[in-house]
Amino acid sequence: MIEQELQELFDYTNTLIEELVEDGTNEEVHHTIEHHFSSVDFNALEQAAVTAFKMGLEVDEPEEAELEDGTKVFAFDIITEQALEVEIINDEVKAMYELAKKSKIDYDGWGTYFEE
Repeated sequence: MIEQELQELFDYTNTLIEELVEDGTNEEVHHTIEHHFSSVDFNALEQAAVTAFKMGLEVDEPEEAELEDGTKVFAFDIITEQALEVEIINDEVKAMYELAKKSKIDYDGWGTYFEE
């Protein structure tokens, strides 16, 4: 059974891809996918980034950010290049979600850019 949180991420994937296609993004090219991770615990976040790097993934440098309520968090992105296909991206989402759960950090979903 799929966890509710993971199902919500899958639903988001469907919606985002539909919106990009409706807006006219080029479906024929790979899109840069940024998977977002965060944690108030820098050590946990750093360990997750090292794990992802050892898995052969492209990992951005962790950065410090501040939430609206003033809480300081640390964040990094994992970058991939993928076809804009629900099944492919949902496979990535599931892997990223599992990495976050295993590392005890937050997976904040993904984003991409409109491609001409």
